[in-house]
Amino acid sequence: MSVLAAPASAAATTLFGSGSSAAQPYMLELFRGYNKLHHKIHFKYIPDGGNAGVKDVQQHRSQFAINVRPPLPSDAGTTYDKLFLDGLCIAVNPANRLGNVSLGQVKDMFTAVDTNWTQVQGSGLSTTIDPVGRNSAAGTYTFFQSAVLNGVTQASNVQQQTSDGLVAVAVSKDKGAIGYVGLAHSGKGSGVKKLTVNGIPCDAAHIKNESYPLFRYIWSVLPTARPSRQVENFLDWVRTSKGAGKIIGKSGAVPAFNRR
Repeated sequence: MSVLAAPASAAATTLFGSGSSAAQPYMLELFRGYNKLHHKIHFKYIPDGGNAGVKDVQQHRSQFAINVRPPLPSDAGTTYDKLFLDGLCIAVNPANRLGNVSLGQVKDMFTAVDTNWTQVQGSGLSTTIDPVGRNSAAGTYTFFQSAVLNGVTQASNVQQQTSDGLVAVAVSKDKGAIGYVGLAHSGKGSGVKKLTVNGIPCDAAHIKNESYPLFRYIWSVLPTARPSRQVENFLDWVRTSKGAGKIIGKSGAVPAFNRR
């Protein structure tokens, strides 16, 4: 059944979206900010993964999706636009002494070339490496597969989680774990320790200047045919307004196109 904008009350409209769980913390704050300006507009967002969200748009279950990877040929019938910047951070348990990792080392750990921390200099551990990642419904997984694994599928020993939050929880509880999470799930209170990658921190400054190796854009995804004008207005506000830029920054992401 197609999902269209439905009246939440006589004076209100609900816009339906789905997609990235990595971007959900940013989007929830942006929904709140837009609602303060446009009281009649409400949002319902299902964080089922960026790739799943695109399918929702293709099958008319959602009016828009949020994804963390660029468009692919399989995304036929949709239109992508860049909204703002984010980074895919590599995180370990705080018990791990490692401070920096190369992209090659990350690839080796997620393809089972390296399976014990004794193979990774500086970790201070001698236990099995327990990699934690996302499942194929996630745009984050597709981005990681392309940017780190060079198109190879992650190994069967990788614990697959359905959200970035669950990845962070798994890493925080396992001294031998390593995972990949969006910027919003890697800061204080996440229970994980971010690593520098190729010597460059996963932080706002290095994502903004695109020197961090795993910087990425957060993308909006709309149906190419007959997109909702109300959704387009919201996404234009996210992409360009000064107010949205402040919300993006405060929520942990990095504005890219917003007026200052």
